[in-house]
Amino acid sequence: MMNPTPLRNHRMHDPQALPLPLKIDHSPVQHFAYDNRTVRDFLWATLLFGVVGMAVGVLAALQLAWPAANFNLPWTSYGRIRPLHTNAVIFAFAGNAIFAGIYWSLQRLCKARMYSDWLSRFHFWGWQAIIVAAAITLPLGITTSKEYAELEWPIDIAIAVVWIAFAINVFGTIARRRERHLYVAIWFYIATIVGIAMLHIVNSLAVPVSWTKSYPVFAGVQDALVQWWYGHNAVAFFLTTPFLGLMYYFLPKAAERPVYSYRLSIIHFWSLIFLYIWAGPHHLLHSALPEWAQTVGVAFSVMLIAPSWGGMINGLLTLRGAFDKVRTSPVLKFLVLAITAYGMATFEGTMLSLRSINAMSHNTDWTVGHVHSGALGWNGFLAFALVYWMVPRLYRRSLWSTALANAHFWIATVGILVYVVSMWMAGITEGSMWFAFNDQGRLQYRDWIEMIRAVQPFYWVRLAGGVLYLGGIVLCCVNVAMTVRGATLLADEPAEAPALAPDTDHEDQIATALAIPDRRQRGTALHRLVERWPTLLTILATIALLIGGALEIIPNLIQGALSPRIASVQPYTPLELAGRDIYIREGCVGCHTQMIRTLRAETERYGEYTRPGEGIYDRPFLWGSKRTGPDLAREGVIRPMAAWHYQHMADPRAVAPGSVMPAYPWLLTDDTDFASLPDRMRALAGMPIYTPYPPPRIAGAVQEAKSQAEAIAGQLRSQDLRLAGETKLADKEIVALIAYLQRLGTDLGKPTPAGK
Repeated sequence: MMNPTPLRNHRMHDPQALPLPLKIDHSPVQHFAYDNRTVRDFLWATLLFGVVGMAVGVLAALQLAWPAANFNLPWTSYGRIRPLHTNAVIFAFAGNAIFAGIYWSLQRLCKARMYSDWLSRFHFWGWQAIIVAAAITLPLGITTSKEYAELEWPIDIAIAVVWIAFAINVFGTIARRRERHLYVAIWFYIATIVGIAMLHIVNSLAVPVSWTKSYPVFAGVQDALVQWWYGHNAVAFFLTTPFLGLMYYFLPKAAERPVYSYRLSIIHFWSLIFLYIWAGPHHLLHSALPEWAQTVGVAFSVMLIAPSWGGMINGLLTLRGAFDKVRTSPVLKFLVLAITAYGMATFEGTMLSLRSINAMSHNTDWTVGHVHSGALGWNGFLAFALVYWMVPRLYRRSLWSTALANAHFWIATVGILVYVVSMWMAGITEGSMWFAFNDQGRLQYRDWIEMIRAVQPFYWVRLAGGVLYLGGIVLCCVNVAMTVRGATLLADEPAEAPALAPDTDHEDQIATALAIPDRRQRGTALHRLVERWPTLLTILATIALLIGGALEIIPNLIQGALSPRIASVQPYTPLELAGRDIYIREGCVGCHTQMIRTLRAETERYGEYTRPGEGIYDRPFLWGSKRTGPDLAREGVIRPMAAWHYQHMADPRAVAPGSVMPAYPWLLTDDTDFASLPDRMRALAGMPIYTPYPPPRIAGAVQEAKSQAEAIAGQLRSQDLRLAGETKLADKEIVALIAYLQRLGTDLGKPTPAGK
């Protein structure tokens, strides 16, 4: 088995670098043991949730191709299991892989056991408890509806507690290290810990209503910016920086080659963490977000290609002279494709952030393909490389079947290609049809179902790609199970290293670095000093992260507070508020947007573009990011008929043949929760930027809601004779949802979409 001692920074290939004078270390050798038990546990969790997360994804893909797979049950409907799939893949599968890799590599890079075995166990079981809580609450409809942040406030607090425990364990290990310099992988681990803590805290600020319901502090445009500042950077600092750190550790180890360029590692790290944090607004182009914020998002997204490709090049060039190993090593195969997928996904992300391309690609399946190329290729393949690398070393035996690992690689690769290409084709088809005009200058495709029918075959192809990828994970599980069968875990791996001598000559070190005449070499030498002082490195990384977030969010909050309000925009009535919360619970935002962009095709189809002031009372914002169905921002104007909405929710294909929307029969039988309305309104009225619900209206909320419900029930009885005898119709959730849908767009009068 290979020596697990990590590559030292001064061994990195950089012929121009001048190392600082090294002192001979005469410290006595200390004996200790690495904790492999925690690594093993996170690895098993990675495989388990990889199967679960991908299986749920396959079910969601099947539902879009074959709506009957929703089974007419609330907890298996697409709107509820889609966030379950994304959370399972991101936080359960990828998250556990991150922690397994960090716990393995950090101990060896620091030549120290993890700071606290108790914190390691708390971290593992706490994270799994959070995953289980998500698996229970999301199918039950307990959600905030925010992309990648759907979990409600008690779970958010639990995430913060577990993350703090993880941070203490990591920084405690760094503090007791026996290796002076912090290797590049540790820089990325530090940025991950700081970045995720900042993102999670800001985006999760909310006022609780109950244990299962809260409203975010931010509203409308401000909530949208904060959410996509979080959403884009959750990809950056949960699915990118930790995996880059793992790449910098495991790729040189597997290839038995030093990292290609130390200087490029420095440039990659600092430019990436500084630029990434600014790019979130590119998710909101052509929207009600202020123009300056959109421009900032585009500019930094374009610049982001440089550090992203710098990291990819640094990884791939590390393999110079090791291509024979790539042909024979499944680990290196997975690593090479992972790095390539990272480069391609970052290039595509930059292209999709350009206004002209984004106009067509946004809200289509093209974005879905882009996200999955990164998640399945970059994160998934790197996770599998870690599994195939660590399992034989944890159990001190060779992998059971190299051929099976190679089969996994090729099956999963084909699965990714099938998936991504089908989504590219579907997205381009959707965008082309959305923006097509005929010779008379009118919309070519007015009926949304025409576009659904056009992309339906691609949904079946996407399903096939997902099944192949899931099959590859199953092969991996079989291979690992056979490898460890009858083997004993090396739970406490013996190690030894000299104690770390005190670092007291700071002034001499700085003076030596500053005395180097060459500017580039002087900068490299100064950075070597930063690597010796983790507190300084952490402070500098935190400043780099705070700059972008603060300079985007704070001016937008000020602009929102000072902007004149639209007089006709009023808070939701109690019944409309109840209906909006039902809309959120059922995950309707996963398929419907409420944001008419400033593009002619959109205003032709839906009506006037969305103004910033329309969402001042929207907590959370519901602009959405995918259109499997049409935009609903003007639904109350386009379809005011209560009976149409009733039948549409009962049986979508009865009123829209070819629709892939699930049915919601439980809304017709379940009663609206009128009793909680005063508490909900009281929470909204107590916000820093409040919703003007005066105390008398809050006190009479139940009566007001029931009165409006009776009026809508009367509409239903008059419009559909089959409902004429329903005496308890006003109590049903469907009536509250109809109240909300009838409200949408009516605040601005009655714009008539030309496309209807």
